[in-house]
Amino acid sequence: MLEKIAKVVERYEELERQMAEPEVLADYQKLAELAQERSEMEPLVRSYREHRSITKELHETRELLEVAEDEEMIAMAEEEIELLTVKLEKLEQRMRALLVPKDHRDEKNVIIEIRAGAGGDEAGIFAADLLRLYLRYAESRGWKTDILGENSTGVGGYKEVILAVKGKGAYSRFKFESGVHRVQRVPITESQGRIHTSTATVAVMPEIQDVEIELDEKDLDITSTFSSGPGGQHMQKNATAVRVVHKPSGIQVKVQSERSLTQNKRLALGIIQARLQEMEDAKQHASVAADRKAQVGTGDRSEKIRTYNYPQGRVTDHRIAFTSYNLPAVMEGELDPFIDALTVADEAAKLAAASNGRE
Repeated sequence: MLEKIAKVVERYEELERQMAEPEVLADYQKLAELAQERSEMEPLVRSYREHRSITKELHETRELLEVAEDEEMIAMAEEEIELLTVKLEKLEQRMRALLVPKDHRDEKNVIIEIRAGAGGDEAGIFAADLLRLYLRYAESRGWKTDILGENSTGVGGYKEVILAVKGKGAYSRFKFESGVHRVQRVPITESQGRIHTSTATVAVMPEIQDVEIELDEKDLDITSTFSSGPGGQHMQKNATAVRVVHKPSGIQVKVQSERSLTQNKRLALGIIQARLQEMEDAKQHASVAADRKAQVGTGDRSEKIRTYNYPQGRVTDHRIAFTSYNLPAVMEGELDPFIDALTVADEAAKLAAASNGRE
């Protein structure tokens, strides 16, 4: 580990030398790029230098202990050695954590797709409940939300709904929501009071802000349609909704959130780019990241990541065996306990993988 960090320190010192060169100082963009790279390395470099300083101090204290004859001096040296050893262990743990690769997408905005799974009308109603949950959570963090497209049912639910969330760190908080969510409750459509089990699938994708995936016009089938749902006379008179089909992948997107045909087309293309980028990332990181289909699955009840049990008032995340017994609060957007626990588990898994890779 220390050899690997030493190379990072070498790069850090090289960056400092480059940033002092006159030609770099005159190039603001280049200087900013180097400064950003150095800033990312700084916590690790600082910890490494502190580790070297304590290691030297520990070595000197052990040498002192070997020649000490006074009992009080020996006791003081032994106590100092114990304290320094604990400090080193904590520093090494911190450095291992800093070596774990960060997800470069964490700071991005997100696109969340929610689809009804197994369970008929109740699955659509549950999809609407999840949408409300995510809207409440985003609101609690001060993030902007926008429903980009929807395919509603006649009983207050959704076959599919696409939500955009804009805010720094949105992807880092929502990314663990990808998968199959299961609900157990008596549906409003159930006349005999029987508990039903239904599912909805959630896919979370980072918004593509820069053009990371190029789209060829000949691969696209773009049609305009009349917007559905609320919107008044304007929505009824103008064909502002856009349906875009990416023919090579079969991806289809319909967007109707804006009153401008051009704006909706741009949003639809952005969603397709995000889906394609997610698929490409999955191919390149197959060993550590599931692709979008694996995240969502088929919607079958057996593939659940989380269960919302209304009769018992609890919500359980099956990936980390974490349970909240305050279901009403969760459905009002209290997701942080789940997200925090999932984040800790994810970092621990990455750290373990990195440690195994060094052995």
